[in-house]
Amino acid sequence: MLGLQFETETSWAEIAKDDLQQILTDHAFLEQKAASNAVSIIINYSEDTELVKEMSNIAIEEMQHFKMVHLLMVKRGMVLGREQKNDYAIRLQKFFNKTRDRTDALVQRLLVAALIEARSCERFKVFSKNMEDEELSKFYNNLMISEASHYTTFLQFARNYQEREIVDKKWNALVAFEAEMMRDRGNVAKIHG
Repeated sequence: MLGLQFETETSWAEIAKDDLQQILTDHAFLEQKAASNAVSIIINYSEDTELVKEMSNIAIEEMQHFKMVHLLMVKRGMVLGREQKNDYAIRLQKFFNKTRDRTDALVQRLLVAALIEARSCERFKVFSKNMEDEELSKFYNNLMISEASHYTTFLQFARNYQEREIVDKKWNALVAFEAEMMRDRGNVAKIHG
């Protein structure tokens, strides 16, 4: 369903479980960044009413997810901590060549966002299925469903702006790049680590 070419090994879930403070802090900030990305798309493409409506929904939902993660942390006696750079997203954003074409830039941005959501969804699934902590297992299973919805929304919007064949070619190249990148990951307690 997600179209990913590399599956996360369960060993990553073990690493994540051993450092819940780190994984939850990383997750909380990723939710903020996802909301910020949706707001930025609204600002830069405000003339597209349907896009603005959908990005508004995503921004609100991502901030709700942030709040949920933060409340879970507080309940467990944790403090949010400091934001860390997300080298995963930075590398994905550099995959496409910069373009001055607004439509092409939007499509690239939507594809990167779709892939980040897809990988988050996949990681949440691995985490929830390998978690003895019932509360966290249920929490991440519920978030997995939401992330899958965001993935399809971003991908569908990308396909609305250019011919499907062109978008799918870009998508497949990006997914292949991400799969190679993921082969060297899975050894730190980060959602995309």
